[in-house]
Amino acid sequence: MEFKDYYELMGVDKNATQDEIKRAYRKLARKYHPDVSKEKDAEARFKEIGEAYEVLKDPEKRAAYDQLGANWKSGQDFQPPPDWDAGFEFSGGGFTGGDASSYSDFFETLFGQQFKGGGQQYSGGRGFSMQGEDHHAKVLIDLEDAFNGATRSITLHAPQVDEAGHVVTRERTLKVRIPKGVYQGQQIRLSGQGAPGIGGGKQGDLYLEIEFRPHKYYRAEGKDIYLDLPVAPWEAALGAKIKVPTPAGAVDLKIPANSTSGKKMRLKGRGIPGKKPGDLYIILNIALPPADTDKAKELYRKMEQELAFNPRADLGV
Repeated sequence: MEFKDYYELMGVDKNATQDEIKRAYRKLARKYHPDVSKEKDAEARFKEIGEAYEVLKDPEKRAAYDQLGANWKSGQDFQPPPDWDAGFEFSGGGFTGGDASSYSDFFETLFGQQFKGGGQQYSGGRGFSMQGEDHHAKVLIDLEDAFNGATRSITLHAPQVDEAGHVVTRERTLKVRIPKGVYQGQQIRLSGQGAPGIGGGKQGDLYLEIEFRPHKYYRAEGKDIYLDLPVAPWEAALGAKIKVPTPAGAVDLKIPANSTSGKKMRLKGRGIPGKKPGDLYIILNIALPPADTDKAKELYRKMEQELAFNPRADLGV
């Protein structure tokens, strides 16, 4: 996937005000509109400009895009860094120039799931009032927090336009209770922490989407946990009873004889806790001792002679 420099496409500086971006778009839209333009690549350029404007005209999308850094150039191979948007607070006001699928893969990767839905709600009664928009943010927690519960201070970054028309980011720190049993993708609702209402309307809510930080041992899928477990060749071949770590403490695991690398073993109910807890899956990984001494080398030669083992026999070579 290629990186797109939206500022370059619009011909504006990265510090351009919102008004300057709007003027640049109007000028380019007149030049490349397919109905009037005589440029041979007018339709493609018009689409690119529309995509760039969809991002840069919106302070939230623009601030999120700017978080990727200034070292990328158009055409470079690009994959967004893991959890690049974590801690970024947005209102999800929706697309005003089209949906994500009508733009490039680059746009859809960054904004296809975020920045949609939401919107303010009108309430009846005497006079005019409007409920504040709900805000959303992805936050990173430790896997252990899902097993034990915790209270954490979480800093969120929210964009706003200053008096000069520049997009700036304000920070706020909230103390958040992480409930035991929370899993990736689950949302925690903080009532009244969204945008203020208008005319006495109720303040919106803040929804925090949970993601786990990378863990040294475990990875999570839903409420299930996975652990790649190194085992010695003799433990796999002969069977063994060994201690294995789990997020809730070490347990005994019986490895069947003649186990192979990649064998999956399930510890029921040892995943993320809850009314219906997840499971812990152990993936066996046979670790070979190094042949770094004369004795170790001699043992390997003896195995070669006595076992007559060909790991590629099924490949017909």
